[in-house]
Amino acid sequence: MTIYNFSAGPAVLPKEVLQQAQAELLDWHGSGMSVMEMSHRGKEYMSIHAQAIADLRELMNVPANYKVLFVQGGGHLQFSMVPLNLLRGKASADYVNTGEWSKKAIDEAKRFGGVNVVANNADRNCTYIPAFDTWRRDPNAAYLHYVSNETIGGVEFNWIPEVGDVPLVADMSSNILSRPVDVSKYGLIYAGAQKNIGPAGLALVIVRDDLLGRAAANTPTMLDYKIHADGDSMYNTPPTYGIYMSGLVFQWLKKNGGIAAMERVNIKKAELLYAAIDASDGFYSCPVAKSDRSRMNVPFTLKDTKLDGEFLKQADARGLLQLKGHRSVGGMRASIYNAMPLAGVQALVDFMNEFAQERR
Repeated sequence: MTIYNFSAGPAVLPKEVLQQAQAELLDWHGSGMSVMEMSHRGKEYMSIHAQAIADLRELMNVPANYKVLFVQGGGHLQFSMVPLNLLRGKASADYVNTGEWSKKAIDEAKRFGGVNVVANNADRNCTYIPAFDTWRRDPNAAYLHYVSNETIGGVEFNWIPEVGDVPLVADMSSNILSRPVDVSKYGLIYAGAQKNIGPAGLALVIVRDDLLGRAAANTPTMLDYKIHADGDSMYNTPPTYGIYMSGLVFQWLKKNGGIAAMERVNIKKAELLYAAIDASDGFYSCPVAKSDRSRMNVPFTLKDTKLDGEFLKQADARGLLQLKGHRSVGGMRASIYNAMPLAGVQALVDFMNEFAQERR
């Protein structure tokens, strides 16, 4: 039986990547060492590190005036690092509130300065993206922060906010590498690795050069982007194995046509799953506004919540794992990141159709 893992994160990794990591586990390229045993200053690991950065820059077409950083602490630590580094003496920053991860970023930013919430979708239970012309921006804001895809609520930006000279900051943890992005429109992009990049414990940061070197005076050394940039992400011992695995994912993406090709597959997967939900005559429903539905995280509910347990039990028996929705919202959630094949979504849709037919 083929297993399909719909976990929101840590999430499915490409089978080919796992197989390559398995083959190289004890001896990387004839070195006699596992990657996790290597000195981060040795030529073997240094080549892995440099290649991962080069491949990521190529995949995302990162301009020369941006640094690519690998840091620890996941996306959560970025909630602190962003204001510490980007307030740059200003009193406050603008934040868009579109769900649980936006709220966490907002709450953390308040520890370091003022926060102006420019838009909030709580009036409709975080199920849509507020129209840009309704945003109440502060002309003196240090930056504007938004979450491009809310993993829990399944709300995704399908457009980039135009904010002029104000640095635009995006948490892309759950949709990075899933669609082409014009990096030049951002001051900073960050993403936890455990969804579309690699194993948990690593975060990717892409930051414009002019935003470095102006951290608050009391910023801990390890939270200063410039320290990481000057040290090529090796000020301290980096999460070497996580970076190696991420590098394998970047190579996998390149071999499979890059981000544009991946987007085409992601559109097919999302359309297939949402079509099944919408065609179920109310047996399944998705609360998110159709224009703002996520391609990566698809939340849905059953008309009769008493069937939730049986749905999950039968799904598990079919090899369709980790479909239970987040504890804060309930229902179901299918996370269909880059590494989830179209066949996995088709298997889920086939099961959903059968389950609905039997329970009508």
